[in-house]
Amino acid sequence: MGDKKSPTRPKRQSKPSSEDGGCWDCSVCTFRNSAEAFKCLMCDVRKGTSTRKPRPVSQLVAQQVNQQFAPPTHTKKEKKEKSEKDKSDKEPTLKKKSHKKMRPRLKNIDRSSAQHLEVTVGDLTVIITDFKEKAKPMSTSTSAASADQHSQSGSSSDNTERGVSRERSGSEVKERRDERSHLAVVACGPRLEETLTMLKSAVLLSKKPLHFYIFAEDELHDSFKKALDSWPRSVKTTFNLTLYPITFPKENVKEWKKLFKPCASQRLFLPLILKEVDSLLYVDTDILFLQPVENIWALLSQFNSSHLAAMAPEHEEPRIGWYNRFARHPYYGKTGINSGVMLMNMTRLREKFFKNDMTTIALKWEEILMPLLQKYKLNITWGDQDLLNIIFHHNPESLYVFPCQWNYRPDHCIYGSNCQQAEQEGVFILHGNRGVYHDDKQPAFRAVYEAIQKHRFGENMETSLLRPLEETLQTTMSTYCGRASHLFTKKLRQSIMSVQQDVTRRR
Repeated sequence: MGDKKSPTRPKRQSKPSSEDGGCWDCSVCTFRNSAEAFKCLMCDVRKGTSTRKPRPVSQLVAQQVNQQFAPPTHTKKEKKEKSEKDKSDKEPTLKKKSHKKMRPRLKNIDRSSAQHLEVTVGDLTVIITDFKEKAKPMSTSTSAASADQHSQSGSSSDNTERGVSRERSGSEVKERRDERSHLAVVACGPRLEETLTMLKSAVLLSKKPLHFYIFAEDELHDSFKKALDSWPRSVKTTFNLTLYPITFPKENVKEWKKLFKPCASQRLFLPLILKEVDSLLYVDTDILFLQPVENIWALLSQFNSSHLAAMAPEHEEPRIGWYNRFARHPYYGKTGINSGVMLMNMTRLREKFFKNDMTTIALKWEEILMPLLQKYKLNITWGDQDLLNIIFHHNPESLYVFPCQWNYRPDHCIYGSNCQQAEQEGVFILHGNRGVYHDDKQPAFRAVYEAIQKHRFGENMETSLLRPLEETLQTTMSTYCGRASHLFTKKLRQSIMSVQQDVTRRR
């Protein structure tokens, strides 16, 4: 007898790949995974093994809220006994009430009484924290002039912190414009002196009142209060000050605090902490204003109905750009954006539902941050700035991009001048990133920082600040940025002359 060949088992036919390269959506959390992934990167559910109906993250959050505040559940046996008891106690009704099946939606849920919510998807726990109790300011110092103004107008403390305060009278809404520019900064570690110099540049050149929101480590609070209290009374009446502790979601403090630089990611949570502030200008500690703060604040009026934030491009020249050459994650536009100077309409930011690549459901600001970090934390280099690039990559209509002279960095001159707007109008805001204020790599940047730092309040700014600075900049011509240093003083000269004219008029 000849050997019989065993029947060959037909090969399993692989499913045809979709248009997006075979990517698949998790049937539990709807997270979109790559074709190579055998299990969901977000919740660890294996591909094709779950038969559960897809449930978006937002629905899970809503379900968690409902479960947290719902009455205690009963077993099937208890439910049956309860229903039989109810039938015997009540008379039968002729009409049955129809109950429509309600699909839980996050935006319809009132979470005002909850401190934080935990949503577990597989091995991932997403924490949504209510900062209402945690974000109380540690100390507040209010200028005398502003205190008199508020007492005369009778405005409440909540209204004084809003960009536009509103009073309702029947169906009419009356608006009172707040002339202050609201400025926030985050200071950790050895950033005290740098932050004070930034605040000094803002006070020296601004004509309208300011409100400073300083987020700092607890051990820096006394140093800030002591330093600012030493400023002349005439200067202190031009600004309000509120000191805040560093505040992160309780369950993820270490992860957020160590992201990129200490405390740098605090800026992501400002809309959730300063809930009564309508609009805000965030700046890094290494920023120097070369013109009044109200000038960049005025850009809010140029926002269209979709804009909720404004930033400058990371690079003007793609050939030296970082994001377009090295980034392993989505980023905004051609070269990404830099978050060192960030103007925000925080009311819009808190209300918007953001498109994303984690779920088909749009998520609010407080819902998107932690899942975004969990997905990209191994691929991001510049921390919270990378997360902002990812968010605005998927929501480009929400970003207003202002020119590079509002955030002028060494990258704009280190290989030759490449900021055309600064060439025409001068530098408006100087950003000395990479520590250039404290080393000899870019002496032109350091010269501007030291000139403002050493200037004494009350002295003539033209003779004690501008002229010595111009003389020092002449010694930096051996560097590319030194050759472009006339751009640093172009707008600064105009700002100083304008302030000096106002002082002369008052006399």
